[in-house]
Amino acid sequence: MATENTVQLNEAHKPQQASIDAFTSVLESVKEELVKVRRNHDKHEPEYFRAVQNLSDADLASFSASDLDSVRVAVSAYGLHLFGKVKLPAADNAYIHIRVFGSAKDGTDGENPDEREYKLHSIHTEEVIKDDGDRVYRAIFEKEDALEWFDT
Repeated sequence: MATENTVQLNEAHKPQQASIDAFTSVLESVKEELVKVRRNHDKHEPEYFRAVQNLSDADLASFSASDLDSVRVAVSAYGLHLFGKVKLPAADNAYIHIRVFGSAKDGTDGENPDEREYKLHSIHTEEVIKDDGDRVYRAIFEKEDALEWFDT
């Protein structure tokens, strides 16, 4: 399994066409999953989505491929790991962090972008335990928040 310790992500950069194409191929599943994740968290810990609590589901998921702000990419023996920062255009300074996995299509080695298929791995949700034991939850990030490796 690829982990932060076994795979080296490149530096965050503006997405190139291959990353945009990969994101486009999973765009609808990202939107569906984002709405689903928000609904699930709103039942138990609405703080995750507090920054966009006033947005409808349609507004929350109103982003397009042109809202892919930056990416980080790593290659492992398993395939391509694409981490992306996506602007939520219906809110000020609101972004989600997504993780997409690309693997070789059957019968190919996956070397070329058109030989890969992509799946949404996850949308990042973060739980931070402060020194005083208090917990902070979020799924909505800001422009200045670094795009780092995540599993969830």
